[in-house]
Amino acid sequence: MKKILPILLLGASCTFSVSAAPTSVDTLVNQVESDVIKWRRHFHQHPELSNREFETAKTIANYMRSLGLQVQTGVAKTGVVAVLDSGKPGPVVALRADIDALPVIERVKLPFASKVTSTYNGQKVGVMHACGHDTHIAMLMGAATVLTKMKDKLRGKVKFIFQPAEEGAPAGEQGGADLMVKEGVLKNPDVDVIFGLHISAKRDVGTVAYREGGIMAAVDPFKIVVKGKQSHGAYPWNSVDPIVTSAQIIMGLQTIVSREVKLIDSAAVVTVGMIHGGNRSNIIPEQVELVGTIRTLNPDTRKKIHQSMANKVDFIAKSMGATAELTLPLDYSYPITYNPPKLMRKMLPTLTRTAGEKNVLITDAVTGAEDFSFFQEKVPGLYLFVGGKARDIPLSQAPDHHTPEFKIDESGMKLGVKLLTNLTLDYSQKH
Repeated sequence: MKKILPILLLGASCTFSVSAAPTSVDTLVNQVESDVIKWRRHFHQHPELSNREFETAKTIANYMRSLGLQVQTGVAKTGVVAVLDSGKPGPVVALRADIDALPVIERVKLPFASKVTSTYNGQKVGVMHACGHDTHIAMLMGAATVLTKMKDKLRGKVKFIFQPAEEGAPAGEQGGADLMVKEGVLKNPDVDVIFGLHISAKRDVGTVAYREGGIMAAVDPFKIVVKGKQSHGAYPWNSVDPIVTSAQIIMGLQTIVSREVKLIDSAAVVTVGMIHGGNRSNIIPEQVELVGTIRTLNPDTRKKIHQSMANKVDFIAKSMGATAELTLPLDYSYPITYNPPKLMRKMLPTLTRTAGEKNVLITDAVTGAEDFSFFQEKVPGLYLFVGGKARDIPLSQAPDHHTPEFKIDESGMKLGVKLLTNLTLDYSQKH
């Protein structure tokens, strides 16, 4: 990797000279596109897991320094923050890209496919950029290059945030956007607005999808420990059966969404994903553990589900003669990824001008989660989806994110660079 880095920086610096006269966004994005593709392939071939993005961060920091930007490293362990100062009064616009990969073995036949292995939760795993964070890094580096060239068009400052551990910090560690916020990434200079993009393998290249309000769900993992009385399986009347009690609790939890949440207003999910209890067919155990997740798209629904879950777990357990302890949230919790309607409407003309009206699409909210929401809790921010699916590939054949087959069309990154650039310029000039 250390041998590749100078080549990457040399290629980029040959293409661009920071002192050259500024020109149009389209022209500069066209010029930087080949570098964006090279950067993406480099990061794809050398992925690193959450809080372990050491070489990734080093490569980013070296390049941002080559642009003459103020660079800070080691933010939230491995994050990189760079600041472009226009020298003129104005707002501070932040742009964010996540940089971590996933414990997935790549099965896509690419010349730059990942062969990296690492250790995750004590197991040897493959490592792959199976959610497109490699493209996010490359697009933000491209936008930084263009905005540096167009410094005279800017007002205020631009803060480029390369965030580690979006996929979640390793067990026992802190990380991600939450830790970045706690360490003051939105301060000094104080950020006025933040923009983020996510590549989508399910959306056509050249399109951008947006939504006012909740666009991605809050996520709240939970654990329920049900305690009863152990007995021989042949004599269940001597027991307080935590397995049957757990089954009743699981079915009760399903009625929260189906009977208590006004689904025409917003979707919600309550899922039990793990059950642990017992070790023999003829023993009723003393304890069962349930682990699951809650997904919600507005704060009122989130609060209602939390309250209802606590009630149901307690009352159902008592009705069976058992006890149950609910831990909610379990270990981490992400807020709703929420696009403020007023800000979304203000910036919509920028999306239309950049992508073309027919390519700007309203999207349904998704029950996946994003820790970009921690930034949005503190400052207004917009999160958008950029198409990464080749138009000649049917949607049914497009691979899912977080799978070994995940693949994107690199031509989609060009629009991402333009969006980040134009959102920054337009906000800077109008505020």
